[in-house]
Amino acid sequence: MTADQHAVPGLTEDNARPTSRTTVAIITRNRRDSVLHTLDRLAELPERPPVIVVDNGSDDGTADAVRAHPAGAEVLCPGRNTGALGRTLAVRHARTPYVAFSDDDSWWAPGALTTAARLLDDHPDLGLVAARTLVGTDNEEDPLNAVLADSPLPPSDRFPGRPVLGFLACAVVVRRTAYLDVGGYHPLLFFGAEETLLAYDLTAAGWGVTYTPELTAHHHPDATARLGRSPLLQRNEALTGWLRRPLRVALRRTATLAGAAARGEPGAVHALLGLLARLPPALAKRRPLPADVEHAIGLLERPARTPSSVRPGTHQP
Repeated sequence: MTADQHAVPGLTEDNARPTSRTTVAIITRNRRDSVLHTLDRLAELPERPPVIVVDNGSDDGTADAVRAHPAGAEVLCPGRNTGALGRTLAVRHARTPYVAFSDDDSWWAPGALTTAARLLDDHPDLGLVAARTLVGTDNEEDPLNAVLADSPLPPSDRFPGRPVLGFLACAVVVRRTAYLDVGGYHPLLFFGAEETLLAYDLTAAGWGVTYTPELTAHHHPDATARLGRSPLLQRNEALTGWLRRPLRVALRRTATLAGAAARGEPGAVHALLGLLARLPPALAKRRPLPADVEHAIGLLERPARTPSSVRPGTHQP
């Protein structure tokens, strides 16, 4: 280490980069240009966080392009599309106590990761902090921000922010040990509405899950990327019911999806068949939530709480 490096706090001995207690994890598939743009934004952050990119089976040269990017991201290639489980793969490889999730079309505002690390340092039972999300070049408020800020769950003096049971997957920071303690995203869901089950499991295990608007994430989604996902979300909401909720909830959600299939809604038959195929392992892994968590969900499921403009699967359940 040179004398200059000794004089600058926070530099590592091996590469003289500012240290970060938070790794940024990204999953991507066949969106090379988008993920490279995200890496550009992450490389500008004062925290200079380590970045792990999980390439979920791209065939457009994404992995090679990410390796060549000056951000120096670590690339993991599971050889197939792992869906949301790619985030768990990244968390297992992370060497920092905290992991921030981004998608290939989202990134963090300067200082947000430092603030998140401070909150997690100060509150050892805090498992996940959800950020305020600004959308597009005009930095419009994501509708989910208002829903989370208006959470009816009672505040806790143990945690900062607003207790919630839902979040946007590309705008949260997790405590690595908490995430791995509950198993991360559930393998049966694959992708779509997977956030809710993780929030349930963290809360059931005693970890705090809060919305903290002093953290900011930017999201520039491709509008066409979400088309046709509604039946998939209904499938995963039903699976979440079978995995954790009372049987009446699981049956009601299954009936909703079956009704959509009977009406011939696009994708609904495929989603229903996917649900039926996953039902035996879901029942085998069924673990009903504690009464206090189910009570909290009841507060969130009261009618007229969620604006129709909020995307299914990312709102408070």
